[in-house]
Amino acid sequence: MATIGKFAVRVVVLAVIIYAVTRLVDGISVDTAGGRYGEAGTYLWVALLFALVNSVVGPVLRLLSLPFVVLTLGLFLLVINAALLGITAAISDRFSVDGFVPAVLGGLLIAVFSWIAELLLPLKVRAG
Repeated sequence: MATIGKFAVRVVVLAVIIYAVTRLVDGISVDTAGGRYGEAGTYLWVALLFALVNSVVGPVLRLLSLPFVVLTLGLFLLVINAALLGITAAISDRFSVDGFVPAVLGGLLIAVFSWIAELLLPLKVRAG
């Protein structure tokens, strides 16, 4: 599968994960009312924004916070995921995160569900 095709499938999987997270965590929501692209299109848009934020800003935040990540044995990555969700919510008028605790829970669930999806549907390009 081509790289763009894998990215598209990853965004669709992420949209499903974000849908599940909005159903499980109070304080994280996607506003689909009045959207031009319908409910599915809105979730795809939010997933695309989150994927771009995670791809561009995520590595910088992880690098800058490396001492905290090492000191906390990786638990600080939950705070970074929460920050990435908050940045995505700040960019999008359709996605909202109401506070730190929902952001951390949402980031944790997105990480767990993404890990499970990667086990079921390997989409990363591996050298070998």
